[in-house]
Amino acid sequence: MIFSSITFIYFFLPTFFILYFILPKCMRNLLLLLSGFVFYAWGEPVYLLVMIVSILADYLAGLVIYRNPGRPKVRLWAMISACVVNLGLLAVFKYASLFITTFNGIFGTAIPDPALPLPIGISFFTFQSMSYVLDLYLGNIRVQKSPIKFGAYVVLFPQLVAGPIVRYEDVAEEMEERHLSIPMVGDGVALFVRGLAKKTLLANNIGALWTIIKATPVEELSVLSAWLGILAFTFQIYFDFAGYSDMACGMGLMMGFHFPKNFDLPYLSRSISEFWRRWHMTLGTWFRLYVYIPLGGNRGGVWKTVRNLMSVWMLTGFWHGASWNFLLWGGYFGVLIILERFFLGRYLERWPAVLSTAYTFLLVVIGWVLFEFTALSDVGAYLGAMVGIGGAGLVDASLPYWIRNYGAIFLLCAAISFDLPGRIGRAITRRSPNLFVYLQPAVNLLLMVVSTAYLVDATYNPFLYFRF
Repeated sequence: MIFSSITFIYFFLPTFFILYFILPKCMRNLLLLLSGFVFYAWGEPVYLLVMIVSILADYLAGLVIYRNPGRPKVRLWAMISACVVNLGLLAVFKYASLFITTFNGIFGTAIPDPALPLPIGISFFTFQSMSYVLDLYLGNIRVQKSPIKFGAYVVLFPQLVAGPIVRYEDVAEEMEERHLSIPMVGDGVALFVRGLAKKTLLANNIGALWTIIKATPVEELSVLSAWLGILAFTFQIYFDFAGYSDMACGMGLMMGFHFPKNFDLPYLSRSISEFWRRWHMTLGTWFRLYVYIPLGGNRGGVWKTVRNLMSVWMLTGFWHGASWNFLLWGGYFGVLIILERFFLGRYLERWPAVLSTAYTFLLVVIGWVLFEFTALSDVGAYLGAMVGIGGAGLVDASLPYWIRNYGAIFLLCAAISFDLPGRIGRAITRRSPNLFVYLQPAVNLLLMVVSTAYLVDATYNPFLYFRF
């Protein structure tokens, strides 16, 4: 991570919350603004200026839109200018290298690649800040005149670098006044602990298996080992991102904010369309509101709907990373969603739940191969190994070792992904409500202790979505 997880959890967070609760309410937004800057500068001090440029551009554009209600051209140009600044920052820092190397490869030029380091979370905070200007232009929200409150909204440190993408409409009232209660703080702590456990105990441990298998030459992988590896990544990316989202939402609750939910058991989905209503829900909402609907949505006939869906999904793929595999990944899901909308969806509704869930999960797993390997040749080689082409047969010598060492965590990840503990918990609640009241805090305390012990001892603690 950008800084020590232990330092963050046991120094930054306690210091922040002590100050947050003892300061007068009128000072809390200023604390949010300053703490967001400190949090970001801790990991990316140079690129703090990039964030400030984004904040100023959108804040000033918002004022221009607000002060010119009868001048539509001025309002339009203010909105466009803010979008150009935000998308320009993305183009320069995230996509410049891809565009330059692609151009050089096609035309034989030698334009130097600046190879700029990617500012952490730039895809998240630019989209978040830009949504304020777009909603203000559309008349969905009221202007925020206070630069401190607007800046605090953009740099809310719990979700600053990896989401969920919080639109201003989601927290507009809470930026003005927040009501805290002991039960709300308790719920926030519980959600934070569960997210921390997902990240440290599940994502990190199952991710270690994927790291080993990914580093193994593909010609040495058997069919079963290749499947074991990509299934490990399937669980890693879910618990990694969902765990961070839960921590962000939990910290938000502790401050009086209700951030939107970002994950809802996506691997239980019965179609690809449903999967994307459950996975990274705030990104899906962003593209639906600001790209799909403005393009015309599903109005205008079949071909325009197909065009709009493919546009959204190609952009969704490209949002995730500056390499062509992400465009392929977005196009892959776009095609699947189009097929479900116009043909396959009616049949999926009639299939047994087990069959439609297996169909969805299988296609999502294949999609993660496209997502994880940057080089298209590696994508093809790994998919080939999964079906027995170019690999080491059905079983290789390493498979029993991997199953023996990672089988337990693998089964635990699968059980939680498919909501087995949730079903058990709900059954306990129905039969013995009082038992669950006492059991839940004990479980959360145990998870906190074990997660802390893991963070102290572990050297493997990546976070996948920092690169986006």
